[in-house]
Amino acid sequence: MTDDVTLSPTEAMDLARTALMRVGMAEAAAAALARATLDAEMAGKRPVGFLHLTDYLRSLVDGRITARAEPLITSPVPAIMKCNAMGGVAQHGFSLAHEELAAKARTFGIAVFSLHNSYTTGELGWYAARLAEEGLVALAATNGPALMAGAGSRQPVYCTNPLAFAAPLADGRLMLIDQASSMAAFVDIREAAARGEAIPDGWALDQDGEPTTDPFAAMQGALLAYGGTNGANIALMVEVLAAGLTGANWSLDAPDFQAGEATPGIGLFVLALSPQLFADDFPARLAGQVERLSGEYGVHIPGLRRTERRRQAESVGIVLPRQLFDSISSFRRN
Repeated sequence: MTDDVTLSPTEAMDLARTALMRVGMAEAAAAALARATLDAEMAGKRPVGFLHLTDYLRSLVDGRITARAEPLITSPVPAIMKCNAMGGVAQHGFSLAHEELAAKARTFGIAVFSLHNSYTTGELGWYAARLAEEGLVALAATNGPALMAGAGSRQPVYCTNPLAFAAPLADGRLMLIDQASSMAAFVDIREAAARGEAIPDGWALDQDGEPTTDPFAAMQGALLAYGGTNGANIALMVEVLAAGLTGANWSLDAPDFQAGEATPGIGLFVLALSPQLFADDFPARLAGQVERLSGEYGVHIPGLRRTERRRQAESVGIVLPRQLFDSISSFRRN
């Protein structure tokens, strides 16, 4: 028997959506989360693809996600949309607001979406990429339960607090930067623990605040910021955007996303800009600059292969480890 299961994108989408609905999630929310999961998997972001879906499924069963939550969206001024996820998932709230958010950005040149009271946001780049696919420039920030030490601290005070930025090129490709403030994502540490492998030096501290290469000790201690103080300052900036401005839980106050019955209650901040109102030829200018940077100077431009990876996934299918497929399928049978 093969150790892998290959699914078409449609089959993979159905696997996720059906499993979520079988444990009580409303159909619209399940469809939004399934799409985000599939998109992350097809983009090569496997730690926040189907592997992370199991966190959502367990959290639905345990009550950390409100299965039938219906996001409440308000607009205090025309260019701002505020969403209370009501203990549900950010993907659902964003999907409901996405079309109007893009329209507001085109009308006013700038629009903001802020969300609070949510479970983890999954692949942060997904939010920015969806807007860039419509010709907008987007910046997204999110926080979560405290996992990472701050500048000068040895205890976790921030989540990995990622920042994502996306911009469209004239040829239909996207520039997409999506990176955590930490040296490594928490899911990478967890995966190393599952494989019984050590993690590199400089990734984490143990419970006593000492450097460690033991992933289990790291999960009991604190992750480290990339670039030391500089990375920790980025995490603080993200914390202000994603928790401070949205009214979400600060990372220090966010319940664990893997245990208990309370939602992490975290936040998401998305800024959308209409480049046409700033520079008529922006996509062409960016495409030319990307070509110069990558062609003449050998600069790696992140995100350019996202569309190509998606095409490849559509051709060869979604390949899931048998154990992961069986785990997700078990929720469909419950």
